[in-house]
Amino acid sequence: MHRYSLVVLTLLLMVACNENLVYSEYVPVSNGTWKKADTITFQWKDLDTLNKHHVFLNVRNDERYEFSNLFLITELEAPNGNTQVDTLEYEMALPSGEWLGKGMGSVKESKLWYKENIGFEDSGVYRLRVLHAMRKNGTVEGLEELLGITDVGIQIEKVK
Repeated sequence: MHRYSLVVLTLLLMVACNENLVYSEYVPVSNGTWKKADTITFQWKDLDTLNKHHVFLNVRNDERYEFSNLFLITELEAPNGNTQVDTLEYEMALPSGEWLGKGMGSVKESKLWYKENIGFEDSGVYRLRVLHAMRKNGTVEGLEELLGITDVGIQIEKVK
């Protein structure tokens, strides 16, 4: 009974800590190998059209990830068909090699800013497509396989 109470309390604290969360989803990357051709797609609808939101990309990596940064290309498509394309760079590790993400053990999770104070004024389905744009120094071609990324997620929070 004591263990059950502890689990319930933990779940309640997790929910209470982020009451502004309106959407969250994770997509696992097959065998922790993100292929260049694999686009990760999220879609959502029916968010509050009057208030602003913060959007985060959540990336989980393990010890096989060999870079200190991460380049992503995103395409945010609104219900009216307008699409906004961004090339983003995120710092994943300190110069010492220490991961910036949180977590115990070999998997670290990084919560990365994507959009701040964005409005979802149009009702309907929004789509976010994410693909990696990593390459080795001195090369032009992108990596066909990016090792060490285990999951990619999205988190949308209502602005207080």
